[in-house]
Amino acid sequence: MIAAPVGFQCAECVAKAESTTSGPLSPMGTAVIKDAYVTKAIIGICVVLFVVEFVAGISSFVYEWGMSPAGVSLQGEWWRLMTSAFLHGSVLHILFNMYVLWVLGPTLESLFGHVRFAVLYLVAALAGGVASYTFGPFNSVSVGASGAIFGLMAALIVTGHHLRRDVTQVIVLLVINAVIGFVVPGIDWRAHLGGAVSGAVVAAVLAYAPKRSRELWQVLGVLAWVGVLVAVLTLRTAQIQQQLPTMRYGLADASAPQSTSSPHLGKTTPV
Repeated sequence: MIAAPVGFQCAECVAKAESTTSGPLSPMGTAVIKDAYVTKAIIGICVVLFVVEFVAGISSFVYEWGMSPAGVSLQGEWWRLMTSAFLHGSVLHILFNMYVLWVLGPTLESLFGHVRFAVLYLVAALAGGVASYTFGPFNSVSVGASGAIFGLMAALIVTGHHLRRDVTQVIVLLVINAVIGFVVPGIDWRAHLGGAVSGAVVAAVLAYAPKRSRELWQVLGVLAWVGVLVAVLTLRTAQIQQQLPTMRYGLADASAPQSTSSPHLGKTTPV
C-alpha cells in the first residue's frame, strides 16, 4: 500500500492513475500547447510561396495555381481549390492576411490543439474555394488566404460564445471586413462567406461535441461537413457540364483580350 492524501492506495491503482494522466487540458479538452507551430508554419508557407510568385511573375503564377472555376471544371485542376488559399496578389494583400492570421491563429490553436486547428484552417480554405467555384464568375481567377481567415474569425466567435467570453471585437472585425468585400470592387466576397460559414460549422462541431466519445463525434462531424462541400462541388460541376457549350462561348469572348499562358482564365481577384 502507498500513502495517499486520504488513506492508502494499492501500488497498481497508483500506477494506473499515473499512466492515464494526460497533463493540463485547454478549455476545449485538448492538451495545452506551448507554441503555435501550425500558425507559424502556414505563415511561413504563404511567405515562401509569395517570394516564388514574385520571382516567377505574380500574374503568371496566379493564373497557373489560383482558384479558377474554368480550370477546375474544364481541365480537372482540383488542386486550385486549395493552392489558391496560399497565394496572394500583392505585398499589401499578404501582409494584411498574415497579420490577421498571426493575431487570431495562436488563440485558436491553443484552444483546439495543433491537429484540430490545422483541420479548422484547411477546411475553411477549402470551403472558400468551393464557394468561389460555385457562385463566382466562371472566367475569374482568385487568390488569397482570406477565406480561411474569415473561417478563423467565425470560429473564434462560436468558441468564445461557447466559453461565455466577450467576442464583440471579433464580431466587429468580421462585419467590417465582410462589408469591405462587398463595397470594394474586385474582391471575392464569396470565398469570404464560404470560409466564415465553414469556420463556424467546424468550430461548433469541435466545441459542442459530447465529452463522451468526443474525438469520434468531432471526426464524424468534420467528415460530414466535408461531405457537404464535396456534394456541392459535384453538383456544380455537373451543372457546368450541362451548360458547357454556352460556357465555352462566353469564356472565349471574356478571355480573348488576355495575354497569359492560360487563355481559359479571366480576371485575377484577391481573396
